[in-house]
Formats: sequence, C-alpha cells, structure tokens
Amino acid sequence: MKSWKTENNKLVKEFVFKDFNEAVSFINKVAKESEILNHHPTIINTYNKVSFELWTHSENKVTALDHELKNRIDALFK
Repeated sequence: MKSWKTENNKLVKEFVFKDFNEAVSFINKVAKESEILNHHPTIINTYNKVSFELWTHSENKVTALDHELKNRIDALFK
C-alpha cells in the first residue's frame, strides 16, 4: 500500500479500486468516519481512483485530527 505524502501542508494519498462502484463505496465509508470525527477531507474521484487531501482548515495545517482520519481511512482500505 502506498504511503501518505505531505504536499502543500496537506496529507495526500491516492487509492485505486477495481471499478467506479468500489471507489464510490469506499468514499461513502470514509464519509461516515468523517462525520463521526466531524472532520472532512477533500475527496477527488476519477473513475476507479480516489484521492484524499487532509488538513485542518481552521488552522491551515495538518493536525492530530488529520492523522486520526488518515489512520481510519487506511483501516477501511485493508
């Protein structure tokens, strides 16, 4: 599995799925975790690829909340 990278003060990662339906299903799972944490990523979906950008908008930097969401996203992907 690819690692998260830091780009422009954000944590970023791309996930690849079998098809569009799997990608959207994964987005929905991440959305539920995001609601639980009340912390919402930027999500970019292109067919079977989903990219996330994580940073805390109010602080304009990566915080512990971003790392928590990152860990939850990785756990959902396994």
